[in-house]
Amino acid sequence: MELKDKIIIVTGAARGIGLGLCKRFAKEQPRAIVMSDLAESDIVASAEALEAQAVTCDVAVEEDVQRLVNQTLDQHGRVDLFCANAGIVAPGGIHSSYEQWQRVMDVNFTSHLYSTRAVLPSMLKRGEGCLMHTASAAGLLTSIGSASYAVSKHAAVAFAEWVSITYGDRGIQVACLCPQGVDTDMIKGDDPLSDLLREQAVSTEKVAEDVVAALREKRFLILPHPEVGRYIQNRASDHERWLKGMRKINHELMGDVESRD
Repeated sequence: MELKDKIIIVTGAARGIGLGLCKRFAKEQPRAIVMSDLAESDIVASAEALEAQAVTCDVAVEEDVQRLVNQTLDQHGRVDLFCANAGIVAPGGIHSSYEQWQRVMDVNFTSHLYSTRAVLPSMLKRGEGCLMHTASAAGLLTSIGSASYAVSKHAAVAFAEWVSITYGDRGIQVACLCPQGVDTDMIKGDDPLSDLLREQAVSTEKVAEDVVAALREKRFLILPHPEVGRYIQNRASDHERWLKGMRKINHELMGDVESRD
């Protein structure tokens, strides 16, 4: 997909990857960028700087997502690209509260279902459109220290694959962004895992550049960290060895799980 003259919606756009995407998209001369985030105070200044529109939206609430899409359709007549980018992380394993699990799943996965349900009918009617899902390398591999993050990102990847398989021959382009550490607030923590991710982190500008290139080439999988492709192959070729290696990394970073759970 070429982005010139396109109508684009980006969720989680106030900072991090979402803001980086909007800044990069703006260079492609789209017709409109709709920047969405949870709080109006977080999104207005960024949108004004890019001559974009700011719309508040809680992506975990389907009515909010439907309103975001309907408002864009009413104003612009179509949505060419929807970037389901909002995401959160919460540490913890099997004993994390139900409320924490639910919130992470709602933001990281269910919101992708909501946005696809909201925007796909109009795209299918036109016979074209693009859905870009921000997942994570955790969705292809796993996540140390956060069970809910790993599970929700796996769900996001699986959903993006399903949508591509089901609608890819009907004009719907689907892309799935799966970075490792990105230089955002999500890896600012004072802990061994954040330290490791910062060592390998790429900039939001690098991620956004990779996204634009992948959309242009109509690639599904976007890997700002190329080594993730090798890790996927290692996992697939010898799952037992991969699990053993991950247990070693988990122990080195997190210590004895029994002492925490």
